[in-house]
Amino acid sequence: MVDLTTTYLGLPLKNPLVPSASPLSKSIDNLRRMEDAGASAVVMYSLFEEQITHESRELDFYLSHGAESFAEALTYFPDLDHYNLGPDEYLEHIRAAKAALGIPIIGSLNGVSAGGWTRYARLIEQAGADALELNVYYIATDADLSGAEVEQRYVDLAREVKASVKIPVSIKIGHFFSSIPSIARQLDRAGADGLVLFNRFYQPDIDLENLEVLANVSLSGSYELRLRLRWAAILYGHLRADLALTGGVHTAHDVLKAMMVGAKVAQIASALLEHGIGHLSAMLFDLQTWMEQHEYHSIRQMQGSMSYRSVADPAAFERANYMKVLNAFEAPRRLGDRPRTTSRPGGRLVAFFIRTVPAPTIDARRLRVVLSPRRPSALRAPLRRRHADRHRLTGQRAGGAWRAIILAEGGER
Repeated sequence: MVDLTTTYLGLPLKNPLVPSASPLSKSIDNLRRMEDAGASAVVMYSLFEEQITHESRELDFYLSHGAESFAEALTYFPDLDHYNLGPDEYLEHIRAAKAALGIPIIGSLNGVSAGGWTRYARLIEQAGADALELNVYYIATDADLSGAEVEQRYVDLAREVKASVKIPVSIKIGHFFSSIPSIARQLDRAGADGLVLFNRFYQPDIDLENLEVLANVSLSGSYELRLRLRWAAILYGHLRADLALTGGVHTAHDVLKAMMVGAKVAQIASALLEHGIGHLSAMLFDLQTWMEQHEYHSIRQMQGSMSYRSVADPAAFERANYMKVLNAFEAPRRLGDRPRTTSRPGGRLVAFFIRTVPAPTIDARRLRVVLSPRRPSALRAPLRRRHADRHRLTGQRAGGAWRAIILAEGGER
């Protein structure tokens, strides 16, 4: 029997699937369905700093004032009258969720500045939350505000919230930092028990017909997971804090990748909003099936197996592979050369070129990524299946190279 258990923020969990903060958690019935579908813990929807300090009312006034002069003012910002439940209702919801569920409840505070509002961290703890996720959603628009000052704001906020509670605290951050390892280490030293990678900053759009700035929410896709995989792989083993990945987790394969780069849990929101809460059950089934087929005994066995921990200089490693990937794109040597073609469903022809690209090898015994000191003469471990997330780690040394198939049409299959 495959062991799916893991630990996150010091909490023992039955599996690594954790629904992240979303409107789904506003309903106790939905929370029960998540638990029944296999969720090991739930991150509640966020309580905003503005709701606590009442700055939302003041901001609403200034946005409304002079709206005729600035047509985008009312459409770009959210309707503050439709914020989440107020602070008191949020605390009551935490109590009700804790009474109704048998899995850990993780409260969520969304803010950007240190101040009196952080006392609600303690109130959330008193309401019964097992842990707290601090969701820092901040976009610096002041040109006089340095990157170091922005980072210090994160660190001060994390330190203040951590000092006010006894339960574990994780920090959810975005990826817009000049040095993610640096801010991660600062937050780790400030006492963060976990880091959640990454917040998704919602991007505005332009309505060309009505000349308005549109604020909309787009669900994530599995392709967004790649950014999270890279940085989790780099950070793994260098922090005391646990790692959680969120954004782009839609399938069991996404969960497996998250575990292999060193995450303790994979947080899910868009997939549940798109496919329904029952999608958790399907992901769990596929997760267990894959592990059985590939002879993994536990989640712990694979955690960190594909990280950069064994590489002395991850930055150099990344740049070396960056150059190799660019060099993989080749044009025919002579004008008359023709690329090989293959057909896709629908009768479309796709041109592609094949080149052997040297890559790190996999130490299957230690479950590590290591750099090979020599270039092998032949491929010893070709891809066994078409999709990269289906190939298997064998007990033999995965020397050689990986075959990179570059579709000239663009886009990965």
